Amino acid sequence: MSTDSRLGFIEVAGSPHDVGVQLGLFGREIAHRHLVLGHAWTSVMAWRDDPRVAAMRGLVEARFPVHWAELQGLAAGLDLPFDDVFLWNCRGDVWAFAPDGCTTVQIPGREPVLAHNEDGDPGFRGHCALAHVRPESGRAFTGFVYPASIPGHTFAVTEAGLVQTVNNIRSRCVGAGLPRMILGRALLDSASLDAAVGLLKSAERAGAFHMTLAQQGDPRLLSIEYTHTTCSVAVVERPQCHANHLIHDSTKGERQVITGSSRSRQQRGEGLMVDGSLNPLDILWDNGVSALPIHRTQPDDPDHENTLATAVFRIGARSVAWQVYDQAGNAPRFMMDGTLTPS
Repeated sequence: MSTDSRLGFIEVAGSPHDVGVQLGLFGREIAHRHLVLGHAWTSVMAWRDDPRVAAMRGLVEARFPVHWAELQGLAAGLDLPFDDVFLWNCRGDVWAFAPDGCTTVQIPGREPVLAHNEDGDPGFRGHCALAHVRPESGRAFTGFVYPASIPGHTFAVTEAGLVQTVNNIRSRCVGAGLPRMILGRALLDSASLDAAVGLLKSAERAGAFHMTLAQQGDPRLLSIEYTHTTCSVAVVERPQCHANHLIHDSTKGERQVITGSSRSRQQRGEGLMVDGSLNPLDILWDNGVSALPIHRTQPDDPDHENTLATAVFRIGARSVAWQVYDQAGNAPRFMMDGTLTPS
């Protein structure tokens, strides 16, 4: 892998608007050169006049003014119209085919292990980063960030020891409510697992996500599937995996798009666990199903996604030790041993 395609590390701090500006400046060049010229951006922008978008804007400005200001700063840093940037950050709430994938491995125990493939637009390789964010209001965190997107919809660890991984769900049952990416960003301010669950359960939700949550000092590993109408919370009691469709008993009957890749990754991951493979990297770097592998690098991926990073979190009693890889089979790109910045 060439040096210009490696995962970067950035530090961001200041007021909500300042944080947004810095994130926008980080992603400006590739946003103009690649993102706004692509099919995904054009498809999302077609929803500009949908009344749900106006409803989402009003809810975000009223309920989460801090993140509203962060979005305004993001648009300023990107040098793109605010309305367009806001809509892009609602992409999964208005368009079921938003190009965000991912696979998560969940291994419970006294010290749970959580691992995650971050799958996204291959054109962003070399233009994403691990961002250490220290906002004036809210908790510091470190998470994977995409150009033109606020944090909170990928993977992250907060100063409260909260670990979050997020999987796209292509729900057909969306409605007016808070955008799922705003809820993911707000969750990073939670003091505890229970506070995070309370936020998701009580919120007026627009779209759908799957989240796995853990926290240092808490043995629970939580699998959460939420949609516009339902929020299902399950304590993970056996090793399992999760791709990009609803699988909880209370949600899997909802209308959704299940792509061939998502179905294949779910089935392959479950099969590897049945075979006794509990090394999360063996699962997340698997390409045993060559046409639709778990670790995705093929240029003809049917969902137009590739694996851009892999993260492994070991959640201890007093700290979270984690590694982030940007190439399968290589040493970690970044290692954090109880810290939010690389050691």
